[in-house]
Amino acid sequence: MPLSREDVIHVATLCRVALTDQEVEVLRGQLSDILDQFDVLKELDTRDVTPTSHAVPLASVMREDEPRPAFPKDEVLRNAPAREGDFFRTHVVLEE
Repeated sequence: MPLSREDVIHVATLCRVALTDQEVEVLRGQLSDILDQFDVLKELDTRDVTPTSHAVPLASVMREDEPRPAFPKDEVLRNAPAREGDFFRTHVVLEE
């Protein structure tokens, strides 16, 4: 299932990724190959395969969430690339 150039540009726009013309062509071929693999998978007989949510058992590696004292404000802000008073200063991330 070959993707068009416009399809790749549309996906890149949704992902907010800027691509050069050369990158669009490379990705067009790679994404088309990935979609072709799904066509191969569609041909498999999966009637006797039990549906599962995960292929392997899951175990949480996260520790229990327990309250602890906060780090001192000056220690945290010492590594800030920019600060404004007692706050981290960041670039604007919201667009109009």
